Amino acid sequence: MEIIDFHAHIYPEKIAGKATKATGDFYHITPAFKGTSEVLLSAGKAAGISRFVLLPVATKPDQVRHINQFISDEVRTHKEFYGFGTVHPDAENLIDEAAFIIQSGLCGIKLHPDTQQFNTDDKRLYEVFDYIQEKIPLLVHCGDNRFDYSHPRRLKKVIQDFPRLQIIAAHLGGWSLFREAFDILKETNCFLDISSTTMFLPPEQTSNYIHGYGAGRILFGTDFPLWDPQQEVRSFMQLDLTSAEHEQIAYKNALEILKEL
Repeated sequence: MEIIDFHAHIYPEKIAGKATKATGDFYHITPAFKGTSEVLLSAGKAAGISRFVLLPVATKPDQVRHINQFISDEVRTHKEFYGFGTVHPDAENLIDEAAFIIQSGLCGIKLHPDTQQFNTDDKRLYEVFDYIQEKIPLLVHCGDNRFDYSHPRRLKKVIQDFPRLQIIAAHLGGWSLFREAFDILKETNCFLDISSTTMFLPPEQTSNYIHGYGAGRILFGTDFPLWDPQQEVRSFMQLDLTSAEHEQIAYKNALEILKEL
């Protein structure tokens, strides 16, 4: 069975150690690996993962173009990579950057409202959401009981306001707010990934949420470099799912989004 990791992070070699540590510090954990492309490919191969979706984040507006160019270069260098781009509401020419993302061959936009410090439903981003409707998907970090920026109710507002925008809610729709997220998002049409989920929920609860949402909406993800891909794959395969459901989540839903069916 093929496995596609729909939630991975890498950084340029010269800042990878510092950037990985900063992410770990934000969540008060020690990352499993250093976040470079070489380490991701090695750790992923050991876990049986064949392809990866890279999800960058710009915490400052002047980082946006540099990060998008880096991800674009990595995608061209490594056939195993797909890349999303990043935007920031404080940056100028948001539509120009969204166009650059598409023209560079990147296949979506990633937002992390908590680390970028803006609300998911920030109206400054609405022109971007409108522009990318029916072009590329939007993946949003969701949930953190320390903040309100990425609360799932804010994502639901975006889903309602942009019904033609394909949206992916990270971390089963609400990291540390899983039940609340389920109540808010279960009747929507968004996809959800299970990165940073299985280690925080009992297996039966994760399986129940997947069945509640429907396996056709779920994507596998590791949140590399925070967690070990081998452990993430093991936890996923131990979930009470049928072989067809495992296949859907492991790669078939990802291929549908990536338009490679």
